[in-house]
Amino acid sequence: MKVAVTSMGQNMESKVDPRFGRANWFILFNTETAEYEVVSNEQNLNAGQGAGIQSAEIISRNGVEALITGNCGPKAFKALGAAGIQVYCGAEGTVAEALESFKSGKLEKASGANVEAHWA
Repeated sequence: MKVAVTSMGQNMESKVDPRFGRANWFILFNTETAEYEVVSNEQNLNAGQGAGIQSAEIISRNGVEALITGNCGPKAFKALGAAGIQVYCGAEGTVAEALESFKSGKLEKASGANVEAHWA
């Protein structure tokens, strides 16, 4: 399974970025091989609107099946759901810690957005 984690940096020890749409980076982790790749989200950092939808398209194009993040707004949540991507909100700490929480079942699958639109 390929899992995306919103990240403030480019490695597993980077802090989880609490924002989905305007996250600095996405760490794409393969749970079967334990390998990861880093995808920049620079184009959406300063987007006036639509950052969440565009970010959902980026991770969808990369074959992601689950997203781990701090927060996810309503438009992004809808776009992720339409792409069949499961969303897990409330992640904290490092990317490695968030992935461990996910693998051990400590993160709950979100049933909806946990912040309003244009949360910064």
